[in-house]
Amino acid sequence: MQPRIAISPSPVRLHVASDAAPTTRPRDNRTLVRVRHGVWADAAAWRALPPWDRYLARVHAVALLRPDAVFCRESAAALWGQPIFGEPRDIHLFDGGAARSHRVGDVVRHASIAPPRVVEAGGLLLTAPADTAVALMRALRPAWGLAAVDATISERQLGLCTIAEVRDALSLQVDRRHRRRCVWALDHADPRSESVGESVSRAVISWLGFEEPELQHPFHLEGHDDRCDFFWPRSGVAGESDGYGKYAAPADLIAEKRREDRLRRHLRGFARWDWHDAMRADPCAERSRQPASAASARPNPPCSPPSPPAPPVPATP
Repeated sequence: MQPRIAISPSPVRLHVASDAAPTTRPRDNRTLVRVRHGVWADAAAWRALPPWDRYLARVHAVALLRPDAVFCRESAAALWGQPIFGEPRDIHLFDGGAARSHRVGDVVRHASIAPPRVVEAGGLLLTAPADTAVALMRALRPAWGLAAVDATISERQLGLCTIAEVRDALSLQVDRRHRRRCVWALDHADPRSESVGESVSRAVISWLGFEEPELQHPFHLEGHDDRCDFFWPRSGVAGESDGYGKYAAPADLIAEKRREDRLRRHLRGFARWDWHDAMRADPCAERSRQPASAASARPNPPCSPPSPPAPPVPATP
């Protein structure tokens, strides 16, 4: 699978201050806000951005000032469209000529004895999707790393590369820090995942000790073709990880209610949870156990997560 050529554009128009026109200094214009030294954006548009889009704009601001920069880690992920959790503090660049990593302000230049693969996309240089996914698995909490890999390999999300390419990128890494975390994420990655919320939920379901569900299970009921995010065939229970953005119109909400009613008429149990339920784990467990109890289902003995998740601001609620 070849990575897509397009990268995510800046979510706001960026203006570079001109030293040749000092009489029109952006800082004197109250409708503009400084993104970084020498780069400005419309203040109202900037305030309306969610945290992950503010970060993407900051990455593009650096690209305007440093066209030869090689973006890596979360900065490359923002450009590829891979999940960003909240607004990362730093802009990450790869510096192949540096003996060691170093920081200047909010820009971190990373050195490596095993350089990542670098590609050009949209006129910018950045680490290849598979290498970026490995960096995210290594740097992020396990559930978030799983979400990053799922989004990267899933044709229903980004479809940037295959899981084989991500495994290959990991095998080329000399640094073995957090390798077990990476292996765990790859072992649990699934290209059928359709959202960040589903991936995080799947990690929590595993850590809570429930049996592994089938993903995107199809049902043909009452003349309709339906799917559920999660389905446990042994207990006849289905589960949904809700992202409320898909219910933008009243008709969408009505259609979803009718779909749920159909499923409830034919299944032994049905559970819903949202992003915040999954991140707190206990509400997710309670919502899953209620229909499971009604269906006389019992979870497997619980296992412990590699590290406990903490609520971020989601990239795709």
